[in-house]
Amino acid sequence: MKKVIKVNNIDCAVCAKNLENAVAKIEGVNSVTVNFMAQKMILDYDENNAEVFAKIKKTAKDLEPDWEFIGI
Repeated sequence: MKKVIKVNNIDCAVCAKNLENAVAKIEGVNSVTVNFMAQKMILDYDENNAEVFAKIKKTAKDLEPDWEFIGI
């Protein structure tokens, strides 16, 4: 299932790429693209994995505590 998630406070393209790489490693994530300029994440995930969003938030907060996710 695909979902677009607004991500506030991404400061740079390198940060966006780091988030993209970290989220791509999470079980249940099929693909992910993070767009720094648009401040959004396009996520294709296994909708049967109920924990995927909690894992994404934890992974992201470990990288940068100021990021806010809208739509999760």
